[in-house]
Amino acid sequence: MSIRISKVKAMEILDSRGNPTIRCWVFLENGSCGVASVPSGASTGTHEALELRDGDPRRYLGKGVMKAIRNIEEIIAPAISGLDALNQEALDQRLLELDGTANKSRLGANAILSVSLAAAVASARAQNKPLYEALCFRPKYRLPVPMINILNGGFHADNNLNIQEFLIVPAGAATFAEAIRMAAEVFHHLKKILKSKGYSTAVGDEGGFAPHLKEDEEALALIAESIEAAGYRLAEDIYLALDVAASELYEEGQYVFKKSDGSRHSVEEMISFYKKLKDRYKLISLEDGLAEDDWEGWKRLTQEMGQSLQLVGDDIFVTNLERFRRGLKEKIGNSILIKPNQIGTLTETIRTIEEAQKNGYGTVISHRSGETEDTFIADLSVAFDCLQIKTGSLSRSERIAKYNRLLEIEFELGERASYAGRIPYRAFLS
Repeated sequence: MSIRISKVKAMEILDSRGNPTIRCWVFLENGSCGVASVPSGASTGTHEALELRDGDPRRYLGKGVMKAIRNIEEIIAPAISGLDALNQEALDQRLLELDGTANKSRLGANAILSVSLAAAVASARAQNKPLYEALCFRPKYRLPVPMINILNGGFHADNNLNIQEFLIVPAGAATFAEAIRMAAEVFHHLKKILKSKGYSTAVGDEGGFAPHLKEDEEALALIAESIEAAGYRLAEDIYLALDVAASELYEEGQYVFKKSDGSRHSVEEMISFYKKLKDRYKLISLEDGLAEDDWEGWKRLTQEMGQSLQLVGDDIFVTNLERFRRGLKEKIGNSILIKPNQIGTLTETIRTIEEAQKNGYGTVISHRSGETEDTFIADLSVAFDCLQIKTGSLSRSERIAKYNRLLEIEFELGERASYAGRIPYRAFLS
């Protein structure tokens, strides 16, 4: 079956931080249509593909995306008209050829990705299949474990916490639906506990609470208390995880706790800090514990903690196959964060996922801090058996939309669905 692209349209919409982003429609000759909206990051790696902005201070403080939209309608649309939407690799290769740069700087990764994803959605609709099945058919599917950002710091919150994300991981649940219920109960208990201690219950960019606390470690203690208050057991029903976003702390070879006391820390001191937190709170996962170009530090972190803790590389890998292969060669981390907008096409995203899985690395599908209601990453996580997903807290509709889509997928699949549970963490559980 050949389903050819007939038209592509795009418009400027707002993400969850009130900044412009792109919504794109790809129309097919048979009448099918796919739509996709792309997110935007706040804590972004310097090696990510380029998100094209207008730079016009008279519109959205320079953050408009009309240049990218014109690139879609004037350059991309004519060039892909008539292409077979079922052939995603050929479509994405054409997009890469049109751009011709290593970091998508000519057309913009936001422009390219919006077309790539919208075409995949159009193809699924043309085949009358759910998106996850159109992306990759499996007799049975596994629902990912949600890594839920329940308390925000770093660039995602206006508070004094240096660590960017404090996450709960309901790996002890039997189903995805049960995992979400457990997490929601902990979320609401945390709100009560914060209130009782006189802390703010305002939320950050990703929907987690964003209080000023005595120190970063207090956030873990409060979450552990909330897990117990909800009737669950720490490190049996629900585990704890961190995304440090250490690139934001890195200055001249040291890690600076800029938002609290300004103290400076060596790689060895950061590793000791993580070991202390792991022992006290039984952490199961640590993301971006060191900076994006601190390869030697990452090696030491992996050597010292990689056997007992999931070490997720985000800024150091940026979903880029070339950088990830360097990480494989140098034995960096044991898991990779997957963000499609870091690399710019669906095909490149899938290739990085497959390379990670082939080499025994964990794969964590992730949202961005500036999100939309688009749920593509939910289907992506299920389609490619990624087993873990980060899509924010249990507030703010742009985060909840992804959880609701995963609930819908589990319901739709029935007996064809199972929940990943502790499977992604087996190597780290004693």
